[in-house]
Amino acid sequence: MNLVNKVVIVTGASAGIGLEIVKEALNKGAKVMIHSSHNSIKTAKNLVKEFGKNTACFAADLSKFEELEDIVNETIKVFGKVDCLVNNAGVFPRNNITNIDEDTYDYIMNVNFKAPLFLCKKVVQFFLENDIKGSIVNVGSINAYCGQNDLLVYSASKGALMTMTRNMADYLNVKEIRINQINVGWTHTQKEHDTQVKEGNSQDWYENINSAFAPRGTILAPQEIAKHVIFWLSDYSIPANGSIYEVEQYPIIGRNKINV
Repeated sequence: MNLVNKVVIVTGASAGIGLEIVKEALNKGAKVMIHSSHNSIKTAKNLVKEFGKNTACFAADLSKFEELEDIVNETIKVFGKVDCLVNNAGVFPRNNITNIDEDTYDYIMNVNFKAPLFLCKKVVQFFLENDIKGSIVNVGSINAYCGQNDLLVYSASKGALMTMTRNMADYLNVKEIRINQINVGWTHTQKEHDTQVKEGNSQDWYENINSAFAPRGTILAPQEIAKHVIFWLSDYSIPANGSIYEVEQYPIIGRNKINV
């Protein structure tokens, strides 16, 4: 399984799952555009220094439509092409039907759904114009099926992403352009850690997870997610197109845990 001579864009790639995807892609021979927020561009530039000539970085605010195409344009300018896109970036402010407001709704949907949609559009246009049999992976969430009760709009955005993935794949399959999605379970990223602590949990919260949520005793690690992304990007996952793959330690649909 390799990505030799492939150019990969990874959004939200300066930390967490995105950073691990960058590392795995480089290990498999790819050249990688590290997308970051404007606030994280210094970190991204340091990563380029660390990883070397097969990387570049670009800052863009995914909530702003006018900045999206620049990510793809800069990748083509630096590397000459793009073969793969990983829509990894996501935001998950807490909300439910009693406290959601329009600004929060717009922000979450813009980052989690609108940005992936129009990044796909730009990348697919390049694929079609240059006869590239490209591959796209959307990083979704198991919350797409219903969701944690204080993740209303986040869950809805991931549900929309899931339907978008299937619909695009159905349209693009005759062009041999593939788009698949992994629905990720509870993962111990720094952002998740900070969220848990902010909500009043102890610094070692991840060491005391109920077995119903972590049968093996620990939740998922970003490195584990990254390996699945690389598989779906690579030719090893041919001919799968429009697949939704659940990365979790237990069955997602139909689970009925009464006693734990």
